[in-house]
Amino acid sequence: MKTSYKISLFILALFALVPQLHAATGGSGLPWEAPLTTLANSVSGPVAYGLSIMGIVGVGGFLIFAGGMLGDLLRAILFIVLVIAMVIASKNTLSAFGFAAGAEITKSEVSWHYAE
Repeated sequence: MKTSYKISLFILALFALVPQLHAATGGSGLPWEAPLTTLANSVSGPVAYGLSIMGIVGVGGFLIFAGGMLGDLLRAILFIVLVIAMVIASKNTLSAFGFAAGAEITKSEVSWHYAE
């Protein structure tokens, strides 16, 4: 078989599979979706928001008043805690001010019409 004939056959097979590929469903209902949803809800809930605000105040005050007397490792750990607390608090703060946490994608109806 010639190489161009093989390539043409491959392209023809791809075009024949396009409707089946489009109709394939996504991977919903996977076993790890429920625990990840629970974790995401726990991290963005009111308890996590309260703890993050207390973390920002506590670690920020500690760094302000005792920052010069800390070792490098302890200061790095405190900065990591401060950044994590700010990320958690900022998600809830931005959503409280009306900024969405992500893009909203609407479902569009796509219909394929084939001539019979």
